[in-house]
Amino acid sequence: QVQLVESGGGLVQPGDSLRLSCAVSGLSFSMYSMGWFRQASGEEREFVAATRWGGDTTYYLDSVKGRFTISEDNAKNTVYLQMNSLKPEDTAVYYCAADHGNINFESYYSQAAEYNYWGRGTQVTVSS
Repeated sequence: QVQLVESGGGLVQPGDSLRLSCAVSGLSFSMYSMGWFRQASGEEREFVAATRWGGDTTYYLDSVKGRFTISEDNAKNTVYLQMNSLKPEDTAVYYCAADHGNINFESYYSQAAEYNYWGRGTQVTVSS
């Protein structure tokens, strides 16, 4: 059974940092591309960051470039999202997702519908 479990969310002030974790089980982690998406209240799910299987290429939403970093630890089957300089507009439920390694990942990495497995999400609230 495939499971993706996010953790690390919380309530922080603008300018603070958080590190989200997504523990993955039930699949061959190194063979999957991983993504982070977010969904604010009343909004559609939005791509945030992704890392191609093999970990050699990363992708980011323009508004988080330079502030967020996606990384993974294959030994722990875990993907991380380090979020620095948080802004109120970063407030959302953050989800991790897994996509079975596909050579064309760079053509669809931002499309939520293409991912095979999802976690249940973790809430991030940025407010003063």
